[in-house]
Amino acid sequence: MISPAAAQSTALKGVRVLTLALNLPGPAAVMRLQKMGAKCTKLEPLAPSGMVTSDPMGIYKPAAYEVMHKGLKVLQADLKSERGQAALHKQLAQTDVLITSFRPSALVKLGLAWKELHKRYPALCVVSIVGAPGERAEEAGHDLTYQADSGLVNGLVMPPSLYADMGGSLFATEAVLQALLLRQRPGRTFCKGVFYEVALSDASAYLALPRTWGLTVPSGDVGGAHAGYKVYPCKNGRVAVAALEPHFAARLCEAAGLSKEAAKQMHKRSTHEGIATFLASQTRAQLDKLASSKDIPLHTLQR
Repeated sequence: MISPAAAQSTALKGVRVLTLALNLPGPAAVMRLQKMGAKCTKLEPLAPSGMVTSDPMGIYKPAAYEVMHKGLKVLQADLKSERGQAALHKQLAQTDVLITSFRPSALVKLGLAWKELHKRYPALCVVSIVGAPGERAEEAGHDLTYQADSGLVNGLVMPPSLYADMGGSLFATEAVLQALLLRQRPGRTFCKGVFYEVALSDASAYLALPRTWGLTVPSGDVGGAHAGYKVYPCKNGRVAVAALEPHFAARLCEAAGLSKEAAKQMHKRSTHEGIATFLASQTRAQLDKLASSKDIPLHTLQR
């Protein structure tokens, strides 16, 4: 029997991935592909004088760059030059999957349009990471604009994470797996390369679906309307409570000294106030103990 960890590390053994993708989504996807056992190589533009990389992530956040590129073979070449093109095609000749993050017009200029690549390398699969799908792929954008378009930016507060970029990296990883499966499936795609376009805006929209469905808006059960699913202040910090199911809600209300009826009225203001009053009187240590002893889903936080 193969352990889950071992299976993950060998699932893509023998698969050769070449990435030209910079910044976050592409490198994050390749980081995951490496963990699945793929042999990955990155071809970056030539580094500016005095620097070791031209990847923006390597310049403004070297620590993140190091994590994503650990164990990755990194080469450099100017793809606009004959020498750079020679280096690129040397790699492509021995590649199963190519990952890019350029706009379609840039791919054309570099001789990397899908039709041209497919004709020259029939078995090569390509995953193209773009900002928005189809005709919008030429539009300028970034994680923040895609999140804003998906309704994930509230007021003037910056999102706590790069959801579009990280979601896009998972979409790209999924696309690689789909392409490889299609290439080995009997039929018209057997032994033939497959092209996938992955749009960061689509990834952001997918992650935003709970909000689109009304689940995480203020009136939604997981947006603050349910008294058992909120962040409250406690005596020396905060506590994230996730007592959403009736049995969890009942345990929370019992601990708070509320009636059994309150557990059936988790949207009432009085229930919110009762739970808030109880939690405000408790320390983080007390609440951690309560969670363990009463099997209540909550997590304490610092202020």
